[in-house]
Amino acid sequence: MSPAASGRLRARDLDRANASSVLDAAYAEGQLGADEYRDRTAKAEVARTIADLDRLTSDLQLPSAVRDLVPGAPTPTRNPLRRSGNTGRYPDHTRARDADRDTTRQLLDSARSDGQLTEEEHQALSELAESATTLGDLGDLVDDLQRPDDAPAAPRPPHSNRRRWYRAAVSTAAVGAAVIAFVLTSGVSDPEPAPRAAPVVDLGSVRPVVVATPNLLTRDGITLFLQRYKEKFGDLQADQLTVFDEYVHVTRALPGQPNRQANYDYRGGFEQSGAISGRKADKPAVDLGELNIAAISDVLASASTRLKVPNGVPTHMGVEVNDSGSTSYYGIGKDKSYIEIYAGNKFNESGRLLLTPAGEVVRAWPFEG
Repeated sequence: MSPAASGRLRARDLDRANASSVLDAAYAEGQLGADEYRDRTAKAEVARTIADLDRLTSDLQLPSAVRDLVPGAPTPTRNPLRRSGNTGRYPDHTRARDADRDTTRQLLDSARSDGQLTEEEHQALSELAESATTLGDLGDLVDDLQRPDDAPAAPRPPHSNRRRWYRAAVSTAAVGAAVIAFVLTSGVSDPEPAPRAAPVVDLGSVRPVVVATPNLLTRDGITLFLQRYKEKFGDLQADQLTVFDEYVHVTRALPGQPNRQANYDYRGGFEQSGAISGRKADKPAVDLGELNIAAISDVLASASTRLKVPNGVPTHMGVEVNDSGSTSYYGIGKDKSYIEIYAGNKFNESGRLLLTPAGEVVRAWPFEG
């Protein structure tokens, strides 16, 4: 049967449980964040076809113990973006493990010690390695470096042990991986041991326990975010900031490299999103330390009323600099920071407020129903 035809086959409970086991193992290795792990596991539980399950695991490095549980395992491929002769490696879009990030940091440490990198370059690249999502992201950080002769090889897909593993791994590896994932995602120091005879089809019920964080569009949420931001980057400079109730998207210059910028998503922690790109070295940045959090949070709380949005709530807030080249943006001078607050409701009725960093409302665009 062709791969295309097999992908249309209906999934069994066993197939869904096997896919969940692979996701458990990938989460334990650091290939998936808590949100992604939770989302993919939920989708695996209700997947209708083999193709649906394949899409949930096709970008993962699969440990040998669970590789044969899912038919859509990645196969070795030559990576054209890397040095010639490196064959049999995972594609660049494959998720990186914690072990891969550690290996990259070791290569960066070696490059710093032998003079290939400055201290600032080493610090910036090490931070990017910590938040890298894929093997391609990690490869970009070290692709121009000379490497020690004893440098670890790139990760390769494990050899298939289908006949030997298939019967045993369904019950043993799946239970082990699920227990590891539960321990890592729960706040309980001494979780109850898994039942010895737990059926494989029940493994999908394991869920990470996520500690609640404040709404980021409130005074507590903004204050916590800025505290974490300072801890992460050592300053409060940013090119652009978009704040939603549950996450923040940030664009900022790389430390020590004003001509390069990176994007980060914050969901309790920072994770790089997308590739590093060019940046004007003299581009003005927002000083988040100048934001009047009390005044801004008061405007957020009253935004729906000010904007006449029926049953509305604040949806997001943008912070950036007026560097469009014009002398003014509705009274905001060139190279000056400003804030825009948006409110809306389920009927897509919305409005917008323009503020200074001090929290002063400069202009309003209310909903006109």
